[in-house]
Parts: sequence; structure tokens; C-alpha cells
Amino acid sequence: MCLSRWITMVCCMMLAGSGAIACPGLAQDSSKPQPTVLFHDGGSNGRLESLFIPPMANAPFSLTLVTEWSRPMNGGGTFTLTNQRRIVRDGKGRIYQERWLLVPRGSKIESHMELIQISDPALHVWYNCDVQEKVCDKLEYEGSTSTIYKPTLSESGPVRNGTGYLRHEDLGVSNSNGVNTTGYRDTITFDTGVFGNDQPMITTREFWYSPQLGINLISTLEDPQNGKEVFRVMNLTTSEPDPAQFEVPQGYRVMDRTGEGSGSDH
Repeated sequence: MCLSRWITMVCCMMLAGSGAIACPGLAQDSSKPQPTVLFHDGGSNGRLESLFIPPMANAPFSLTLVTEWSRPMNGGGTFTLTNQRRIVRDGKGRIYQERWLLVPRGSKIESHMELIQISDPALHVWYNCDVQEKVCDKLEYEGSTSTIYKPTLSESGPVRNGTGYLRHEDLGVSNSNGVNTTGYRDTITFDTGVFGNDQPMITTREFWYSPQLGINLISTLEDPQNGKEVFRVMNLTTSEPDPAQFEVPQGYRVMDRTGEGSGSDH
């Protein structure tokens, strides 16, 4: 496991006052009778994790997600990768996502779509479709519209084992793309030596959450190992999308892999 991913996991596990936490991604909160999943965005484990989209019913939308990932260079400075991709959800909680190649910002390299992903919580399946090969893997989908999805929130105080301090801030209410959001910022300062660091190490997560849509419309994660990840929703509409959007694209071959283990998509 890479160090940056380990730091992300430990940051999550050390949050003071938290019960069940997505570390990273998803976790079940067994202390409540109704299934509850706590989530956060971002992180890296060989590839960049993105904005978390839950299968929420009666909250349709269409949006463009703009991603920027700025990573530190040896000797100073950063290099930034970026892309834009389309995400759609209907009133049944079905989700359509495009995955586009991250490319250097300002370069002549053009991004292109690599994958189409379609999830259906009623049928408990999702399709991972390779655009170049025109093949869709049919996989098991674990998301459910009966589950409550909430962003991971924390309280200010010492992190577990006394290795640092977490500062939680409520940033108030704002509006993004015509939708009300509530902002939060968590700053964790780890003591010298916790990760082999020769000075205090700071990780910051800030997000603006929409209760109406159940997603973060702006989400930022910054740590010294992985750099700065920014996810920003643009061109948001909340009307019901075309149902044809959630069908396997014409001309694609489906490979049924539902018996090979469960899967879910971040």
C-alpha cells in the first residue's frame, strides 16, 4: 500500500468522536437500525478516487464534474492533471458515469473517454463498459436506495493515540449551481515522527454538501504526500434525465461476471 493511501486511511480512522467511518470510501454504521453509510471523496490508490455518488431515489440530476489534481514535484512546484466528465442520476437512483483520461493542464494532450459505468440499485448490478473494446462487464452492485448516505463529519479534539490534533470547522451555508450547500473543513495536524515526518504534517479536507442531492458540489483534499485534489460540479440540472441513458450502449457486448464477487463504484 502506498504511503499516501495509508495516510488517508489513518486520518479517517483517527478522527475523534467518529463511530463508523468510510476508511476510505464506505463503511457501515452498525449502531443505527436503518442502514447508514458514511462517505468522503478523493484519495489515491494507484488511481485517483473521485466524487462519491450514492444511489439516492427521488433526487435526479445531470452534471459535469471538473477534476484538478495538483501533485508536488521534487525540488518544488507542482504538476496538475485535469479532466471533465458527465454524471447523471435518475429518480430511481440509477447512475450513469463517464470516465475520462486525466491529462496535464494546458498541454496539447487531449482527454478521451475510457469507460462508461451504469449502476442500477433495483437490479443490484452495474456495468463497467470499455469504450475502446466496446465490452461491458456486468458486476454486482452493493448500493441501495433504502440506505442513508451521509458525509463523514468529525469533532475537534486530539486524534486517537494522541498523535495529533483535529480541528473541525462549520463553514456555513452557501449556494452552488442554484442548490443550497453546507460547508465543512477538517484540518488534521500530525505530530513529528508519526509517519516518519521530520516536522508536523497537515492534511485538510473541505467540502460543500447538498442535502437535496446527497453529494458534495465542491470537494477538496490536500495532503503533503498526495498533493491537492479539487472536484467541482458544473452545469448542474435537477430534471429527470432520459431513461435511455441507463441502458447498455448499442453495439456493446456484455460479459456477465456477477458470480465472480461483488463490486461497487466510487
